[in-house]
Amino acid sequence: MAKMRIGIVGLGNMGSGHASYLIEGGIKGAELTAVSDVRPERLAEAAQQWGDHIHRFGSPEEMFRSGTVDGVLICTPHYDHPAQATAALECGLHVLIEKPAGVYTRQVREMNEAAAHSGKVFGIMYNQRTNPLYAKLKDLIASGELGEVRRTNWIITNWYRSQSYYDSGGWRATWAGEGGGVLINQDPHQLDLWQWTTGLMPKRIRAFCQFGKHRNIEVENDVTAYVEYENGATGVFVTSTFEAPGTNRFEVSGDRGKIVIENDQMTFWRLRELESDFNSRYKGGFGQPECWKFDVPIQAGGGQHKEITQDWVNAVVNGTPLLAPGEEGIKGLAISNAMLLSTWTDNWVDLPINEDLFYEKLQEQIAKSKQQKDLGHYENFSVKGTH
Repeated sequence: MAKMRIGIVGLGNMGSGHASYLIEGGIKGAELTAVSDVRPERLAEAAQQWGDHIHRFGSPEEMFRSGTVDGVLICTPHYDHPAQATAALECGLHVLIEKPAGVYTRQVREMNEAAAHSGKVFGIMYNQRTNPLYAKLKDLIASGELGEVRRTNWIITNWYRSQSYYDSGGWRATWAGEGGGVLINQDPHQLDLWQWTTGLMPKRIRAFCQFGKHRNIEVENDVTAYVEYENGATGVFVTSTFEAPGTNRFEVSGDRGKIVIENDQMTFWRLRELESDFNSRYKGGFGQPECWKFDVPIQAGGGQHKEITQDWVNAVVNGTPLLAPGEEGIKGLAISNAMLLSTWTDNWVDLPINEDLFYEKLQEQIAKSKQQKDLGHYENFSVKGTH
């Protein structure tokens, strides 16, 4: 194809952001040709802002069958991602979904099966995989520079969200509209990077989620979780949306030292020899391995949404491998589902999780929701500077 024709499903914050760089010609080999949104007023605004040459549809299905697009970028509320992605794939379209892949792993697994049978390119907007910091961390761990991973710790509490943010959309911060809070909305990138960089998925999780802490919402906005891995390593994940100033510190300890990512910098405390080798030979009591501290040089840039869109277009047009295959969205979601299920059952949760039990518990949360919001209300904000 001369140029890949892209359609956007949902013109909220993220959909509008993607449309802007497509309109500006920010993606080589692609152009925005259509948009869909259930709100007539938003479609009218799109026509005024971008021109009548962009086809407009009141439903995703109309756009999927219109013949005006080769692929779609799905930017609707979380529950809608799997069904809309599956429908687009069945119409012979390539698909790129916003994070998260969905709300519960059962629906995402079905979406992944549809993608596998479609033969189309299916990606997910894990733009933080393009961040040079995390790409370098993945490389250092995979190449053996850190030795075997022994501990992971991530404190990610700089997702500050005011009450006005939660009030901006009727679907936000409700079990019925969003399906969760910080784990499903803000943290999908970190939950993905946690397992992607280390190459480790937890074997079991014990988590403590607090719901509506310091905010008038019903979903989780404060989480502390402890995980165990098959190789004996352990990890801690702490996140919230009400701390100011917050912290973003990712620490990975291994047999040959420790790597810390904080304040957009990477520091490597590298042992001259493996700790296990030192321990087996040293007889001096209180000594420890010789350690060298390095500030690891990291190239600038990365982490932008349009880099994943360009990667997806390249995969469609040139057949190059995806950096963020859509099928991998289930991994981070499985971790967040396990954290919620651990809290709801007040117990450890093994992975893979009991998908039917999670779905049952989620339905209980939806049924007893006391908040009655207009799920159609939506106010657009700029997403510049966000993940």
